[in-house]
Amino acid sequence: MYRPDHVFVILCAVFFTGQVTAVPAGTGITHPHSPQLGPFEPVGFASQTQTQLAPSRGPFTWLRDSVIERIWGIDKEKQSLSKPGPRPVPEKSWSRYGSDIVLRIEVHNAEEVEALAEAVNILFLDVWDSNENYVDIRLAKEVVPSLLGLLPQSLQKTHTLLIEDLSKMIYESQYPSRGFKHHKNDQTTRHTGFQSSDVGDLFFDNYQPFPVILQWMRLLVSMFPSHVQLINVGVTHEGRDIPAFRLGARPSGDQNEEPRKTVMIVGGSHAREWISTSTVAYIAFQLITEFGNSPPITKLLEDFDWILVPTINPDGYVYSWDMDRLWRKNRQQTGLPFCPGIDLDRSWGYEWDGQGTRANPCSESYAGNNAFDSMETRTIAEWAYNQTQNKQSDFVGFLDLHSYSQQILYPYSYSCSTVPPTLENLEELAFGIAKAIRMTNQETYVVKSACEGVVTTEKGTGQRVSTNVESTGGSALDWFYHQLHAKYSYQIKLRDKGMYGFLLPPENIVPTGREIFNSVLVLGHFLLGEGANGLEWSFLSGSGSAAGKEDDSSRTFDRLFFDNNEEQLEKSADDRDYFSVVEEDVYQDEGWGLW
Repeated sequence: MYRPDHVFVILCAVFFTGQVTAVPAGTGITHPHSPQLGPFEPVGFASQTQTQLAPSRGPFTWLRDSVIERIWGIDKEKQSLSKPGPRPVPEKSWSRYGSDIVLRIEVHNAEEVEALAEAVNILFLDVWDSNENYVDIRLAKEVVPSLLGLLPQSLQKTHTLLIEDLSKMIYESQYPSRGFKHHKNDQTTRHTGFQSSDVGDLFFDNYQPFPVILQWMRLLVSMFPSHVQLINVGVTHEGRDIPAFRLGARPSGDQNEEPRKTVMIVGGSHAREWISTSTVAYIAFQLITEFGNSPPITKLLEDFDWILVPTINPDGYVYSWDMDRLWRKNRQQTGLPFCPGIDLDRSWGYEWDGQGTRANPCSESYAGNNAFDSMETRTIAEWAYNQTQNKQSDFVGFLDLHSYSQQILYPYSYSCSTVPPTLENLEELAFGIAKAIRMTNQETYVVKSACEGVVTTEKGTGQRVSTNVESTGGSALDWFYHQLHAKYSYQIKLRDKGMYGFLLPPENIVPTGREIFNSVLVLGHFLLGEGANGLEWSFLSGSGSAAGKEDDSSRTFDRLFFDNNEEQLEKSADDRDYFSVVEEDVYQDEGWGLW
């Protein structure tokens, strides 16, 4: 058996000898320059459905030119010699995002959200985040007047600038030695080498490309064969396997042939959300290396199987490294050759609602032509279904990690009008998870239903109605909860709250990993029930901010943590199957939703 300190040394050696550069292929190192940001004024429109996007270009001409500019990086306006001196060599990020910004638009009611959603669809805009208070949108500066012209008067003055130079931020995230300078308050965070004194964090000092992650996974399997397996849970459109850890060890003498209770944790559904991939890897590393050293973790791996998938979208993840840092979807071909990709978190078979995006493959939320149109979701669903049919796994928990906005979301995503049958338990455990995160890093995560949107009450019915900027059906969260009966299913949106968005600096990897690992411990404590008694549960503490000094010590969970949440974090005495007793109009088993 390897000791953790031996593991760290070996991992360091492999990491430094086999690491792939973090600089995307084909990019230069010339710092891009951005023109001064001007004021935003709305463009007047004859109607809300017919737009004139520029004085000299109609909408179809504008769309054609925009596509050409995005693909080839050709923009006549940017070629002007308005500034003296040599022009920098254009990088891929500069040519693609040279004039892009991120706006936060505050919304107050369903009507405003509907108007904003319509404008987003007309202009093919990229929604970064949305909730009942605001919507974050990436767009080119020259498109801002067109957007404002499509919006009602109440939204004309409710926007704030989150990121004023997206290309520059991408550049600085690729070359961290130059430091991150925030767009708004000029705060600079320098990468000064290793932030943690724990050499075990070396792998997590920066984001890692897919080949390095795969090599790292194989190494851990070879070092810990007693409780770690490397499995494939699916196949991508480009033919890559989707690798996963399977962790678990039956106690000696255990002859139980019942399906193993299984918790599945996935990341990287959206390629650009690198922090989700790193966080799944961090959780796996802690569970693997602490088995046999920590009694609670040993108990968790003896009583449950843990499936950890760093990215279910390897094609998109590789593309986000090599070509486009902000790529979201997979790389599957669509009806439009210049708009590839399906949104994997809208492609699952339960309550798929891709009709709205079926005609628009260019949409970042394009759900495909039908449910499970994407190779990745179809093959993963088939794998999970076969696990249950072959009585190898009984899925009791599912965590789908995303970024950003710091939220803990429970089912259902597709609608707020349908109440999940285990709502009380879902909310209670979610608040316990949020408390564990708060105790770790003083970070606040909001607990809410995944339907998000602006939630109002329909007069006379008492039903909740959700209006969303993006479609929310066909999610992995809903499919695992409803179709596989994984009673404790959550989508967790990780750091941050918009300061960096998807470009979260790498010094956040370890603090984020620690707070979510502690969340997994709380989930495990809850799943064990009375079996958790008598074990000393400890959690990893960490800095509350990226710039703060790391505290590498482990602290014991105060018993009051669980006592104070006893009513919330306690399973029912008979552990009944909630799904079998709810009314048919609330829950109907419509099959596994594979086809």
